[in-house]
Amino acid sequence: MKIIILGAGQVGSSVAANLSTEANDITVVDHEEKVLHALRDRLDISTVTGCGSQPSILRKAGADDADMIIAVTDSDETNMVACQVAYTLFHTPTKIARVRNVDYLRYPVLFNQEALPIDVLISPEQLITDYIQRLIKYPGALQVLEFADGLVQLVGVKAYYGGPLVGHELRALREHMPNIETRVAAIFRRDRAILPEGHTVIEADDEVFFVAAPENIKNVISELRRLDKPYKRIMLAGGGNIGRRLAKTLENDYQVKLIDHNVERTASLANELERTIVLLGDAADEELLMEENIENTDVFCALTNDDEANILSAMLAKRLGARKVMALINRASYVDLVESGDIDIAISPQVATIGSLLTHIRRGDVVNVHSLRRGAAEAIEAIAHGDRSNSKVVGRSIEGLKLPEGTTIGAIVRNGKVIIAHHDTVIESEDHVILFLMDKNRILEVERLFQVGITFL
Repeated sequence: MKIIILGAGQVGSSVAANLSTEANDITVVDHEEKVLHALRDRLDISTVTGCGSQPSILRKAGADDADMIIAVTDSDETNMVACQVAYTLFHTPTKIARVRNVDYLRYPVLFNQEALPIDVLISPEQLITDYIQRLIKYPGALQVLEFADGLVQLVGVKAYYGGPLVGHELRALREHMPNIETRVAAIFRRDRAILPEGHTVIEADDEVFFVAAPENIKNVISELRRLDKPYKRIMLAGGGNIGRRLAKTLENDYQVKLIDHNVERTASLANELERTIVLLGDAADEELLMEENIENTDVFCALTNDDEANILSAMLAKRLGARKVMALINRASYVDLVESGDIDIAISPQVATIGSLLTHIRRGDVVNVHSLRRGAAEAIEAIAHGDRSNSKVVGRSIEGLKLPEGTTIGAIVRNGKVIIAHHDTVIESEDHVILFLMDKNRILEVERLFQVGITFL
């Protein structure tokens, strides 16, 4: 696939790195030659220096025969104009744009072929808001990802001493919960992937990923660790786009406090938010946090646009007694660093955005992609098509499939019903199949598996 990426920032660079290893022809456009030079040194890609919305620059980047344009510059306006130019002058089939400004997003009518011809709109702020909301809903989870319009969820949990399943074989899960359907899709032990089998013994500190229907999630979590009490008190640091959205989403179900240092912004937030307590101040001010009873806070989320400020305020909140702390971290090199310390969950906008982008880039009928473990692993939802004569999966049991090494099928959604995968489960046409890939470099093999051939040998 020939793909043009506009913007060599953190998202653009990460997408280029993800796609350049998968037999794609990638060209990155940015106005900073220095940044492009660094990208060329480490990736097998082409680069063009200039403004991505200009027709001459797009033509130079190969827009005449490009399959897709991904506009992820820092400017919403540049991204939108670039898609318009690509559509009008070059008839680019697929146009993806990142748009952050809520003022644009509240008018969906803007984004169609007659107005701004953007096929896929990516809003990192909304993706992050939804992601944090799911983490708050399921105390103890490290990741909660949705498939098949929410009918199936993939949850990552760290196993602790005292969990009923810890120290036991996986097959014991069915004995412990005979009426609950679930499947462990992957285990990571000391950063090493382990393919789960019936005789696999769960150890403390294992990172366990399992699939289940939403109503069964809490029951499965309780097998791996002591179930945390539901969260009630939430404190948010930062009243930007994410903080504002999250407060609005949570304030009817939780006691929410929001801290921001900007006078005008706090006044605006106080008028807009109905139940959230809005505080003017510095989230890294120990005295302020103690005055606001940080020791009784269930979740502290640091959501400013400053990585260092988020890390420091989250660490301080944890030290002062907050039950769980999360920090929004843009710089990829910080994520592993902070999660090994006092911060419970580091939230990467890049990982969330890349997963959403990959959904529209994967071959075959792939309708959902989630990038996991900082991009090393992937969870995907693929739709099976065809019949036994032209498909490598339809009409075959899971044990009969030639799945790439390190790939597991966790669940199937058929006619709106969730079927947890077993070795003898037979895949039917139009099934939504949820797969976990411990090594995302095997994605091409999975894509080929789900492509329908004219003839099949």
